[in-house]
Amino acid sequence: MDTITFARGNPAHECIPVEELADCARAAIERDGTTVLSYGPVGGYGPLREWIAERHGVDPSRVLVTNGSLQGMVFLAERFAGGCVLVEAPTYDRSLKILASHGVETTPVSMDGEGLELDALEQALRSGEKPAFLYTIPTFQNPSGRTLSVDRRHRLVELAREHDLLVLEDDPYGLVRYEGEPPPTLFELEGGERVIYSSSFSKTIAPGLRVGYFVLPEGLERELEALAVSTYITPVLLGQATVFEFLRRGNFEPNLERVRSLLGARRDAMLEALERELPGASWSRPEGGYFIWLELPEGTDTTALAGVAGKTGVAYVPGPDFGGEPNTARLAFSFVSLDEIREGVRRLAALVPVSV
Repeated sequence: MDTITFARGNPAHECIPVEELADCARAAIERDGTTVLSYGPVGGYGPLREWIAERHGVDPSRVLVTNGSLQGMVFLAERFAGGCVLVEAPTYDRSLKILASHGVETTPVSMDGEGLELDALEQALRSGEKPAFLYTIPTFQNPSGRTLSVDRRHRLVELAREHDLLVLEDDPYGLVRYEGEPPPTLFELEGGERVIYSSSFSKTIAPGLRVGYFVLPEGLERELEALAVSTYITPVLLGQATVFEFLRRGNFEPNLERVRSLLGARRDAMLEALERELPGASWSRPEGGYFIWLELPEGTDTTALAGVAGKTGVAYVPGPDFGGEPNTARLAFSFVSLDEIREGVRRLAALVPVSV
């Protein structure tokens, strides 16, 4: 029996514009080969930095293009090693591992259906030591799929100003929206003095290009560039130049619409399957992104259940891996087909004792 995996937060293969990117890579080499195949500025490929800077209304010197956005998280963890970081509960497991590996303590702050609970955040800011920063994924959060409400975004910015709090806004999924109006980013609301904005082209173009970026407050960009120099000397300029060529040709928005259509159908299929197969459970209903957060009946151990589920041909990530409750799980709908979603949810539901 083939395993249907809801564990992979990857775009489906048909989301990746292979032929267009192959042509863009060739064009990038032919146009600027001596630059993109040589050592280059650690901040990233100049034309791409300028495109990102214009998009976010900043000077290009504040943009650090990284080898995937997680590389930037590593740099921040190195910069603030030994400190404390506030994180959402639950939050992205890879970020938790990176912070822990650099001796950064994490303090979880609770969430509800509207995202981070700001009363809990304010209490954490008033009661503990001053954190190095707050790590938040406010739009289509990984793992929960939740989105921070507009009112809470405004209040969060006020708290950041009141407590001189540095905020890392991780936003790889925000453009992958299937319905509704996009809220303003924290970076836009705050002005970029205390908010670091992080994103990636992994979810909107292709993950294998490994092109992420950070928009940094003045001063911090020099510190992180120094860490980048000591880590890899030069970024992967060919991947960055390929992304820029894709953008320069006007391919970005049409490709994004195609990705939204492909993945929106998968989200709908998973929501419909959950409604049909697991009527006693509850789950998030994201307007975009890659993930649905499943809450099974109290007493269900999703970590133990994962081993049983694997033997029946379905995989997911247990919620405790992200700092969630024992009865929670993350389901990724982005990589699997519509038929696999329906069959995978059916297999999972057969293992869960659900009380109606």
